[in-house]
Amino acid sequence: MTATKKDPVLVVIQLSGGLDFMNTLIPITSGEYYDARPTVGIAAEETLRLSDRLGWHPAAAGLKELYDAGNVAVIQGIGYENSSRSHFRAMDIWHTCEPNAIATEGWLAHVTRELDPTGENPLTAVSFGRGLPRALAAPGVTATSVGDLDHFGLMTNIQIEQERTKDLELFKRMYTPGVGTGIVRDYLATTGQGVLKGADLLKEVPGQYQSDVEYASNPIAKALRDVARVHTAGLGTRVFYTQHAGYDYHSHQPLMHQKLLRELTEAINDFMRDLRAHEAAEEVTILVFTEFGRRIRDNGSGTDHGSGGGAYIIGDLVEGGLYAEYPSIKPEDWLYGEDLKHTIDFRGVYGTVLEQWMGLDPTQIVRGTYEQIRPYRRTLVAP
Repeated sequence: MTATKKDPVLVVIQLSGGLDFMNTLIPITSGEYYDARPTVGIAAEETLRLSDRLGWHPAAAGLKELYDAGNVAVIQGIGYENSSRSHFRAMDIWHTCEPNAIATEGWLAHVTRELDPTGENPLTAVSFGRGLPRALAAPGVTATSVGDLDHFGLMTNIQIEQERTKDLELFKRMYTPGVGTGIVRDYLATTGQGVLKGADLLKEVPGQYQSDVEYASNPIAKALRDVARVHTAGLGTRVFYTQHAGYDYHSHQPLMHQKLLRELTEAINDFMRDLRAHEAAEEVTILVFTEFGRRIRDNGSGTDHGSGGGAYIIGDLVEGGLYAEYPSIKPEDWLYGEDLKHTIDFRGVYGTVLEQWMGLDPTQIVRGTYEQIRPYRRTLVAP
């Protein structure tokens, strides 16, 4: 990245467990919504109004502020045909763009290879959090995984190697049941060779960073602060990956959803303020996704696994607004008699970001051609 030509950067935020889209962007004029959710429903007067028919959850003030400024594209009803309700399988589908078979390559690993074909920069893709996400995994592709940048900078190379081994072992335990020992063994044998080189570069990052933005102490805030530190250090990272867990609220949803949304939206807001203060925001787009939505009816304490969720594209060059259609909440339109129907395929949203923002042909990465949206006022990609 240079002062005259900035490369586009993608920051992915994975919300693990299944964010409840209907209780994030509430259909405040729908009697069906309130009939179906006597326990977890959010009263219209409590919402942060987006329009005459939709309101943000009151804990999503950080996202509403960005939306009101025109920097958030809300993708309504995102999903795919025959949506899986298994956390593992659903996340695997989102990570590989393959709903009908077990794939061997993550979509962002493919992106990393496209951006750095010879693997010269071990920091082309960096993940913050425990374990390497499947989206960044493919034989021969190096993605550097960091649990905590401050702790990382104090570790010896031996300790870093031990951390990498733990991450790869976690990856092995997670994915061997789904994809088989052969694929996992091949991946573990060929990946991570450049991680220690990347570690040497990352050790210097915390000392180079200064900011007046005070992030919270929760995991997603810390992860996004680490993203800001690495991005502003100019190490050539093009793909960042972060995770925020806890969204599988079958019970005690109201308090959990409120806590998680506040953490998430405040962290994103702080992250954008930080980037702007460093004049490093224009080249960044954020994609927020979750593996599925929740069922329309509450279960008396929370909501169960469903479909037809939501995603968000955030950035200073985003043309903010609502994209695709909010799924119908009329009982006669419910999928399987209990779910929201998806209105846009997630692979089209991936394709949108890849082609319009990153300047890549998405066809091979998302395994086909899907309808895209137009969520950018302009991009850094040459027309």
